[in-house]
Amino acid sequence: MKLFEIVEQAISVEQVMNKIIHPNCGAVNLFVGTVRELTKGKRTMYLEYAAYKEMAEGQLARIGQEIQEKCPDARVAITHRIGRLDISDIAVVIAVATPHRADSYEYSRYAIERIKEIVPIWKKEHWEDGEAWIGDQKETTAYPTGKPEFGGDET
Repeated sequence: MKLFEIVEQAISVEQVMNKIIHPNCGAVNLFVGTVRELTKGKRTMYLEYAAYKEMAEGQLARIGQEIQEKCPDARVAITHRIGRLDISDIAVVIAVATPHRADSYEYSRYAIERIKEIVPIWKKEHWEDGEAWIGDQKETTAYPTGKPEFGGDET
């Protein structure tokens, strides 16, 4: 069972949740991120997600480890979809199980914010009147070609 995945097919919320259910955990928090139709006043037709899969899965696992360092009894699973996603499709599912509900809420939110900070996933928005690679998940750096540009000897 893989707890941290980048997939190209539809995500089953129940399958992700079942990975972390445990008798010692009385709370399970699920965050389900979907594709919305309107963003900043523009109508989105569909999205395309791309990722550096191996690194992205490693960073998802890192997030899980960070959560377990803060809350040793926590159980975490994260699945993010790439490829073409239509309106209302599920893009990401985060499941966090903890002994008590407050921690499950806190670490579910922590996970989605960290995904946006450190996981190499890129989004291309397709609107009625055009398309653009949005760039990093926090939308602070544009990636016109769909990935970070490196210069010189960087790889």
